[in-house]
Amino acid sequence: MKYREHFDRQVTREDVWIPTRDGRTHLHARIWRPTDAETNPVPALLEYLPYRKTDWTAPRDAQRHPWYAGHGYASVRVDIRGHGDSEGTPGDEYDAQELADGVDVVNWLAEQPWCTGKVGMFGISWGGFNSLQIAALAPEPLKAIVTVCSTDDRYDNDVHYTGGAVLGIDMLAWAGTMLAFAARPPDPTSVGEDRWLPMWRERLEALDPFLHTWLAHQQRDDYWRHGSVCEDYTAIDAAVLAVGGWNDPYRDTVLRLVEHLPDDRVRGIVGPWSHQYPDRGLPPGPAIGFLQETLRWWDQHLKGEDTGIMREPKLRAWLNDPVPPATSYDVMPGRWVGDDNWPSPSVSWDERPLGGTGMGAAAPVLVRSPQHTGLDAGRFFPFGNASDLPPDQREEDGRSVCFDSAPLDARVEILGRPRVRLRLDSATPRAHVVARVCDVAPDGSSTLVTRGVLNLLSRHGRDRAVEWTPGTYETVEFELNGIGYAFPPGHRIRVAVSDTYWPWVWPHGERGQLTVLPAESALLLPVRDPASDEHEHEHEDEREYEGRGAIRFEEPEQAPPLPVTYERPAEATPERLVTYDVAKGEWTLEVDPNYGGSRVYPDGLRYEESARETYRIRADDPLSAVAVSEWTIRLRRGDDWDAEIMTRTELRATATEFIMDSRMETRADGETVVKRAWHRTTPRTSA
Repeated sequence: MKYREHFDRQVTREDVWIPTRDGRTHLHARIWRPTDAETNPVPALLEYLPYRKTDWTAPRDAQRHPWYAGHGYASVRVDIRGHGDSEGTPGDEYDAQELADGVDVVNWLAEQPWCTGKVGMFGISWGGFNSLQIAALAPEPLKAIVTVCSTDDRYDNDVHYTGGAVLGIDMLAWAGTMLAFAARPPDPTSVGEDRWLPMWRERLEALDPFLHTWLAHQQRDDYWRHGSVCEDYTAIDAAVLAVGGWNDPYRDTVLRLVEHLPDDRVRGIVGPWSHQYPDRGLPPGPAIGFLQETLRWWDQHLKGEDTGIMREPKLRAWLNDPVPPATSYDVMPGRWVGDDNWPSPSVSWDERPLGGTGMGAAAPVLVRSPQHTGLDAGRFFPFGNASDLPPDQREEDGRSVCFDSAPLDARVEILGRPRVRLRLDSATPRAHVVARVCDVAPDGSSTLVTRGVLNLLSRHGRDRAVEWTPGTYETVEFELNGIGYAFPPGHRIRVAVSDTYWPWVWPHGERGQLTVLPAESALLLPVRDPASDEHEHEHEDEREYEGRGAIRFEEPEQAPPLPVTYERPAEATPERLVTYDVAKGEWTLEVDPNYGGSRVYPDGLRYEESARETYRIRADDPLSAVAVSEWTIRLRRGDDWDAEIMTRTELRATATEFIMDSRMETRADGETVVKRAWHRTTPRTSA
């Protein structure tokens, strides 16, 4: 990593209040811009988040916002209404108020004397989501966005549902996380010693756990269509640079955006990365000069400079070389490939019948996996931690029904979203089917390549629930997550099928069983022709096209890091711990999400954070599933300020309903501010 301290333009920083259209609520913003911008205006870049610019994202903000400012932009970090230091009360994620406020901020920035009137938005995860969603509202000044690790489909490609199934591991965990995050107070140094406590109390009284809302909408309805830009890609006028990683759950959005947006307004990059900005150097690498690449995007679309970025392939993707299974890789071996169109003419479908040669018997097979199948799934949101990625899949394979190819005669490269077609019958009206594709080495080790889930209730559409008629065979087909991967000669391609996947997928209330007809089932692989790397082109001007084998990025560069001290806990606990109570037949997964832990900031702020997620299930009982999220957060600055938040969220279910229990306690200087508890139930309509 190169840290750049000197820039062509000197940078100044200021904190301001930005008004919203209601005339009562102001959002708190931090702006880095060139000192001469009043006389030499610049475009503005907006990052708009609930994650607190004065502490939680401050280290990350310091690395990129001053860097953009030094290159001739006003780089702006705004706390969403009811979060951080902004006024108002928190709402649901990406609700209409959040997006309307975002439009107000874009228009306000464009009107400032130091701004040229052109605005860009960027962000990772939440900030990438609302960048896309605000772009779909098309405020006139918004000309370009960079969306990283985000989704265009809030129902089927987010933390709530997957393949129409409840995403047990993050439906609960993220709801618990956001209850704790939304309960954090404003900082007295920003809002005033006399205001912070009344503002905090107002927030706390307005809070309602997201979990209540999310589980009230178990099918794709208008609630999920709101903010899902896949409903109407034509609404987006801004130029979109979409970035993702093969180890991030949102990477399929990049593939859909480059497919559906016009060639002159979209480019996509998918690397080997986790749920992180790709310049941070966190596993798996290699990292790239992400800020420099985005600067090319901003200069092209906000300053009108020809940077050559629109002559890059429409999709640049990292093709992983085969690797033995591991929970972390410092650097993933592979290479960059480029495609000018997506879907690509270089990719063709290779259909491999599961009952064919080398793929297993043609006779019907029974799939009845133990309920703890899925404990080796790895983290839904890999963050670059040591235990994030799936370990060797042999134990998971043993709990599944597997179909193996013969040893490969030649290297097989895939790029895109594989599909699985299954001819099956379900013994129960409600069931899931899960498919994993693994790379099996000659020594028997099994590396997870990709996977997918289908709630059979949603097989005819995510907006409806159609129960299965036991004793009836149907053909179902579903997509797996996108991937770029090369299977080497001598290895086998394995398709592992299960009907459970805990805790990623919350089990239906009845123990089921699937019967699969392998001879009428198949794996469909998007096979990429490696000869396309040497594609011969006929452009008169070689600069019009860069060969597919010549994709390059600069080395990472950032502004100097914020001098933050990170503290390790006195008693470190495992990030992921699996235990088995033999007498009970109960499996427990304990997870430390490890978002950063405790830290001390240059202004004396001490931010302490600890969290634990617990998932329990018995191997033979789907109704034994329980998920718990617990958080403790403390913010203090010397003897002047001390605020604490403690939350606990629990989800369990009967055969007919979900049961949700949450509680929150907050303290200021040891005295209780607000203490609340919630108990809710909701019918199991399709989950």
